[in-house]
Amino acid sequence: MFDKQLYITRRRILKEKIKQGVILFFGNDESPMNYPDNPYHFRQHSSFLYYFGIDRPSLAAIIDVENDEEIVFGDELTIDDIIWMGNVPTLSEECQKVGINSVLPIVKLYTILREAQASDRNIHFLPPFRPENKIKLLRLLNIRPDQFNQKSSEDLVKVVISQREIKDEFEIAEIDKAVNWTVDMHEKAISMARPGMFEAEIAAAVTQIPLERQGYISFPVIASINGAVLHNHYHGNQLKEGQLFLLDAGAETPSCYAGDLTSTFPVSKKFSDKQREIYQIVLDAHYGSASCLKPGITFKEVHFEACRIIFNGLKSLGLTKGNTEEAIAEGAHALFFPHGLGHMMGLDVHDMEDLGEINVGYNGETKSSQFGLRSLRLAKELKPGFVLTIEPGIYFIPELIKLWQSEQKFSQFINYAQVEKYLDFGGIRIEQNYLITPDSNRLLGRKKPMEISEIEALRG
Repeated sequence: MFDKQLYITRRRILKEKIKQGVILFFGNDESPMNYPDNPYHFRQHSSFLYYFGIDRPSLAAIIDVENDEEIVFGDELTIDDIIWMGNVPTLSEECQKVGINSVLPIVKLYTILREAQASDRNIHFLPPFRPENKIKLLRLLNIRPDQFNQKSSEDLVKVVISQREIKDEFEIAEIDKAVNWTVDMHEKAISMARPGMFEAEIAAAVTQIPLERQGYISFPVIASINGAVLHNHYHGNQLKEGQLFLLDAGAETPSCYAGDLTSTFPVSKKFSDKQREIYQIVLDAHYGSASCLKPGITFKEVHFEACRIIFNGLKSLGLTKGNTEEAIAEGAHALFFPHGLGHMMGLDVHDMEDLGEINVGYNGETKSSQFGLRSLRLAKELKPGFVLTIEPGIYFIPELIKLWQSEQKFSQFINYAQVEKYLDFGGIRIEQNYLITPDSNRLLGRKKPMEISEIEALRG
């Protein structure tokens, strides 16, 4: 929780931009794993955290713009709750810390919203993604599930994005902390991995780091010898000499700000010659694209710079051929780099994507349908205060290669005879997190080991 005045200011700006009506926010509820008293790890709704800062389940809030009222709805703990959970601060006490003076039982929310509806007032709400909040909208406002997106407030979505996408100094400090913890996770993995270990041992060791600091992981850990599978959460494989290991993992601070890094390193003490060549191309793409980051450039342009470096690097090894710009325009590079270069990051590891990727990453503009480019989550013009990831990769996905080869797809750009020699290679991705500054960019947190020499030193 930040200083009270910060939350007051955020809500004031929101009211000034929305101008009229009632703004409704839902917090998240606890979600049972297999029976009601055994819930998953609780994570508060990020926009609720941003404006109200209270990290406890089963809350809602309204901001009445015309009447300048701000109310949090929730129930105080009963004696039975206290017996099981301890004597935690009351909801009223927590609300005072964020500048909210009006606290009502959750049952009062229904009456207030129905009165607003009866007065034909606009009720602004964000599109729900949690089942319990969808049920609440049905019960409180009689909105059917097929109407949620249609009846959610486009104005509210735009204003929330415009506020949350520009990180203030307090948020940046928290993200720096999250990234530093994440670097610790990656250094641990790089230094401990040995042939004979299982992926799960490494996943467990890196997960311990944020947990012992009262934080959490910012997303499920990817710790895999199968780096060509982009989101691989299986941890049952045993590490063997000659393999590559890919770790995509991040820490979340107690205030719920995220870090997100990816490292790829050899299971052996050293990279093989072939691994070294591909790794260096990805590293060059990382540095080359990151050097482009500045206000005014679109992230799509930065993405294409990474594509150029990857295609030209593979050309130097004989895997690709032909005119680079033509190949990228047609999407031939996506055989090796089938995802986007990065995404926004903050309170969410993919920041605000519950508000719609088109809204957050494209300012409402239409996305490309081209393979590879359609997976680019961020394309819009960059502004000071943006926090984002840079994560180029090269992957040799046997099923995709064989499919394209059978169709002779982009054969004018791809040397399939040479690519066949890499079918068992796997994948390499290198990721760091950046802040857009008024005239350029800066790395968030401390630099993680990325150079081949740095990684091999830790592998020793």
